[in-house]
Amino acid sequence: MKKIALFIGSLQKGGSERVMANLAEYFYKKGYEVLLVTQYKREVEYDIPPKIQRVYSEPAKEQLQGGRIHNFMVRFQTLRNIWKEHQPDVILSFLGKNNLMAIITSRFLPVKVVTSVRGEPTMEYEGKAMQRVAKLLFRFADGVVLQTKMALEFFPDSVRRKAVILPNPLNLNFIREKYQGERENVIVTAGRLDENKNHKMLIKAFANIAEQYPDTKLVIYGEGENRTKLESLVKEKGLEDRISLPGSVSDLADRMYCVRAFVLTSDTEGMPNSLLEAMTLGLTVISTDCPCGGPATLIKDGENGLLIPVRDEEALTNALIKILSDWEYADKLGNNAHNITKEMHPDKVNSEWEKYLLGIAKK
Repeated sequence: MKKIALFIGSLQKGGSERVMANLAEYFYKKGYEVLLVTQYKREVEYDIPPKIQRVYSEPAKEQLQGGRIHNFMVRFQTLRNIWKEHQPDVILSFLGKNNLMAIITSRFLPVKVVTSVRGEPTMEYEGKAMQRVAKLLFRFADGVVLQTKMALEFFPDSVRRKAVILPNPLNLNFIREKYQGERENVIVTAGRLDENKNHKMLIKAFANIAEQYPDTKLVIYGEGENRTKLESLVKEKGLEDRISLPGSVSDLADRMYCVRAFVLTSDTEGMPNSLLEAMTLGLTVISTDCPCGGPATLIKDGENGLLIPVRDEEALTNALIKILSDWEYADKLGNNAHNITKEMHPDKVNSEWEKYLLGIAKK
């Protein structure tokens, strides 16, 4: 394999986009020719080395003046022309419709295609019709990368036989010696401010224990469409001086390094990078045991973190009380969580991705 094409919607800051950016940099440093194909360029994106070639697959607006079928064919031909011009040995695509487009636009070209579902398959492919299409088209992929065993169960045997479960490589910024000393009495979370992340449950649970633990604060990092709703809820609870929403930050690892705990309240997740990074820093972690099983893959309940049912405010409240009332127990969970660093080190994980893609390219 000499040339690898990486295909995703954009590099806008998010978990899947971060993994794609990390892989692009890894392959570039390993001496591969890397082509990064995105539909768009967003305002706030992950940085990639300037020598990595980047092209955009979204046609110009003046080309998209017809109906849905016309516009689809224009997009199809634009992407297919990219594969023809650059002739990668293998295409690695991430997320939803990108996977389907990668498969159909590369048919009968001398290139291998590896698709990757990054979260709960029924969320990436909403509706029975789209799910049938995904199950059908994935049969024509040369390889499939999934994040959990639960995601594997979505697909028929013909897809499972060619699928592999690969973890996400850790962000190097989060790999450091475990913090020594008294931690700040702060609970944090990080992720897009949307309905799926369910930050409102975290705010409500924090409000339930705020009076009992008056020195504890909550910080919610991230940006998204639910910001106004969440700010209103914080105001409604009278906790403006205890709960802050600073937005997306570039120094998240530094800000999280010495805090007490990390909480993930998502309804669904693949393999959540933010949870993995918090564990790497040795934080005490609490997470919903959500589909498609990413948190349960990382956390052994009561050993290196706590798992709670999805959308269970009472369970989250009790879990917060459990760790805030027993520092020794909380530190034990955090120390055990830190041990995941070796297993998920980027040198190890990136080499697994490389080995898999090399194998596909040589078939």
